Amino acid sequence: MIQLLFLVLFAEGAVALLLMVKIGPLRELAMRMLDQLKTGKGPATVKTLACTLSVILLSSVASIVKIQNRGAKLGTVSPMDQVLWRTHLLEASLIGYTLFLALVIDRLHHYLNKMITLRKTASASREEVERLRKDHLSSKEEDDKSSNEVKKLQDEISSLNEKLRKLSLENKEQEKRARDAEAHVYSLQKQSEELLLEYDRLLEDNQILQSQALSLRG
Repeated sequence: MIQLLFLVLFAEGAVALLLMVKIGPLRELAMRMLDQLKTGKGPATVKTLACTLSVILLSSVASIVKIQNRGAKLGTVSPMDQVLWRTHLLEASLIGYTLFLALVIDRLHHYLNKMITLRKTASASREEVERLRKDHLSSKEEDDKSSNEVKKLQDEISSLNEKLRKLSLENKEQEKRARDAEAHVYSLQKQSEELLLEYDRLLEDNQILQSQALSLRG
């Protein structure tokens, strides 16, 4: 029993050391072994062994107390009781250390799993942050391009407005010229009508004078 407890204790110490100190791929191997141990019927088996060891531990402690009480009553302890006392003490110590190391290994495994999960989450978060940063830079570049295009369009609109203003001024000037030309044409038409009237009057006067001249000759 004691040899088996020493073997279990050394094995637990080795596993605890591998969990605390990363030695190549041995930590991952120990983690996978503990993961498999905690699946299926593993937890029930471990609990059964822990309960059995606890009962043995209590029995050893009870035997130690019984031997001490018997020695106190007799005033001396026989060599056989001394051997039994030391054997039970060693057995109880080994069982206690075994249970303590099992608890330490369980907590180390739990916290290492949590740390691995947190690292994966942090890695995923960093990737997400990097992706968002790239998206932000891309959006910023697109915004800059859009701003440049908007600025170009604004410049084109300003240029078109200036051209439209110049065309409007030229149109107004041409309209003014057209009105002046219409007024000039109207004035020329009026003068032409007056000249025609004057020409008709002169023709009539000429005819009257010719008639008078013919009458004087006759």
